[in-house]
Amino acid sequence: MFPHLKNQFFLDPKITFLNHGSFGACAKPIYNNLLEWQKKLEEEPVKFFENTIFDALEKSRKALGDFINCPADDLVYFPNPTTAVNAVARSLKLNPGDEVLSTNHIYGALDRSWKYILTNKRANFVKAKIPFPIQSKQEFLDSFFKHITNHTKVIFLSHITSMTAMKLPVEEVIEFAKEKNILTIIDGAHVPGHIPLNILKLDADIYTGACHKWMCTPKGISFLYVRKELQEDIHPLVVSWGWESENPGLSKFLDWHEWQGT
Repeated sequence: MFPHLKNQFFLDPKITFLNHGSFGACAKPIYNNLLEWQKKLEEEPVKFFENTIFDALEKSRKALGDFINCPADDLVYFPNPTTAVNAVARSLKLNPGDEVLSTNHIYGALDRSWKYILTNKRANFVKAKIPFPIQSKQEFLDSFFKHITNHTKVIFLSHITSMTAMKLPVEEVIEFAKEKNILTIIDGAHVPGHIPLNILKLDADIYTGACHKWMCTPKGISFLYVRKELQEDIHPLVVSWGWESENPGLSKFLDWHEWQGT
């Protein structure tokens, strides 16, 4: 469809690469920019990690925020959406018997994550069985909403499903969830660069997406958006210098999640 763009990628010309949704190919200009940053790091590693990286991350979050329409300070980077969702799921304050509702079209890695985490919390993971192919938006909503109970505290929904490539009506689900005071977490791994994304208009409580699929970035670049009033409830997977920082930044949310490790 775009043969003039083929030379902008390193893809083997003998291969017709179709699975961009798993690990997208990185465009040559972006890859070359990655090498420039790697070189800058190696030229003065300590200065890079103690100084340069924070300004660079702020500019990067601002650019991404402009692209997906949300404040830069409500975003943090993660290596992939699975890692981001694990940070969120482990942070949730759930009581025994509470329910997290998803569908049978959930991404396999996150299906396992939720089962593991909720078992330890003694909460329940409920998967609405959604037929495929589905005939209408209303059929989905009817099939999904009938699984909501007084115990439903969280809805976890794919924006675009991984295996079946369905664009789910997350807008209607989010609106319904707000009326019921149910937290919404949206897995948008396949959305950025694929279809337009407007975070503020969508108005989910929490949203994660991958940049290394349809945005053609280097591997290991994804983001987590959290509504501001919920940010201090989401704890880091790795506790390090950002926790009770001696030099606090713009928010605990950024401090906790931007520096994980030594």
